[in-house]
Amino acid sequence: MRSVDCKMRNFKIILQYEGTRYQGWQRQVSTDNTIQGRLETLLSKMTGREVRVHGAGRTDAGVHARGQCANFHIESGMSCGEILAYMNRYLPDDIGVISIEEMPERFHSRLNAVGKTYLYRVWNTEFPAVFDRRYVYAYPAALDEQAMRKAADDLTGTHDFSAFTSARKSKKAAKSKSMVRTIDTIEIRRAGEELQFIYKGDGFLYHMVRILTGTLLEIGTGEKKPEDIQTIMDRGMREQAGMLVPAKGLTLMEVRYNDRSFYESKGKW
Repeated sequence: MRSVDCKMRNFKIILQYEGTRYQGWQRQVSTDNTIQGRLETLLSKMTGREVRVHGAGRTDAGVHARGQCANFHIESGMSCGEILAYMNRYLPDDIGVISIEEMPERFHSRLNAVGKTYLYRVWNTEFPAVFDRRYVYAYPAALDEQAMRKAADDLTGTHDFSAFTSARKSKKAAKSKSMVRTIDTIEIRRAGEELQFIYKGDGFLYHMVRILTGTLLEIGTGEKKPEDIQTIMDRGMREQAGMLVPAKGLTLMEVRYNDRSFYESKGKW
């Protein structure tokens, strides 16, 4: 589908996807089975020209999203409604665009983001999660929720989270604040047999939420103590933090921007 020639326009979309069968967000040379790859292929076909899609966050293979934000520049005379309808008509059933709006030329979904919210779901019972098995991590051990909440409080604030990422710290990164992030809140709440970990912060490192969750679970079982958190952060050693929990329990819920009325994600949960 070739659109009529017109000026270049910048569109912001909010999308949802079930990440189970995808190799993550980011396009890869070895496969086109990524969220970014599917979007770019579709939009390039729609416009008849190569289109690059920029996501607010590069979710890993198996990670889901309810409020991922992305933007792309295209030359098209189509309205927002027409683009939205086209995308949802041809995208697979496990990817859906829930809103679209035209933005200023300089808007960038990743560079302009000021915060994100992630949800990690733990199925905390010995019985199987038959209907939610693709979205929860089954972890039946008895957990001390009070100890986990105490540790979560110690993790909030601005810290060097080097111990809570799988990313290798280069010499260049060691001289910068690239491992420093601010976590505004970590909420741990129970919903029946499910334990939900809700993280709100300015940004998260590679595997950071999954390692934080694994560390909190180990505190819940008594393998670690709440007071270990400060030592782990001070030493900055990955091997002293907790396990990396599976990707399937993680969902990107929303992306936040400074101007709430104009930029903020409209993902509902």
